[in-house]
Formats: sequence, structure tokens, C-alpha cells
Amino acid sequence: MRMVHCTKLGLEAEGLDRPPFPNELGKRIFAEISKDGWKQWIGHSTMLINEYRVDLSSRSGTEFLLKQCEEFLFGGGGMKPEGFVAPTTPEAPSEPDAS
Repeated sequence: MRMVHCTKLGLEAEGLDRPPFPNELGKRIFAEISKDGWKQWIGHSTMLINEYRVDLSSRSGTEFLLKQCEEFLFGGGGMKPEGFVAPTTPEAPSEPDAS
């Protein structure tokens, strides 16, 4: 198991098995991002792809996603769609009052 100091999470954790992209960003992610940090990016990128209907077969779609990846992992967290509200977890139902 390869350990890295994850820039995204700010802790020592298990690193990726291989660079995710064949470019400089991929090398940096491999060196500085953990599997858990990468998993967070996958969730965020899925939201971006769905909300913005990103065409990953186009150059502009790929460039957009790579820029957002770098911002999410190494910058301020990346963009969120206009009006985005983070989902909340439902609270457990309360017990009925036995009085």
C-alpha cells in the first residue's frame, strides 16, 4: 500500500494505484491525493457532468472537467451549479412521547 499526504484531506492516507490522467495533472494527483480524496472528486465530477450536461467527448467538456478537477483537489473546492443546495441526510424519526 502506497501512502501519500493528501492535499485535499490534509492527512496521510492510502494513495491511488496509478495516475488518473496521462498528463501533468494526473502525475500531481497521483503524488498528492489519496483514494478517499479522489472518491470525493468522482462524486463532485458526477454532479458537474449531470448538472451542466458536460459532453466528455468534446475538447471543451474535457478541458472544463480537468480545470474543475484541479480546482476541487488543489484550490477552493471547485464550482457548484447555480442554486445548488447540498443534500441533507434525513433525521431518524423520533420516538412517540409515552406520556
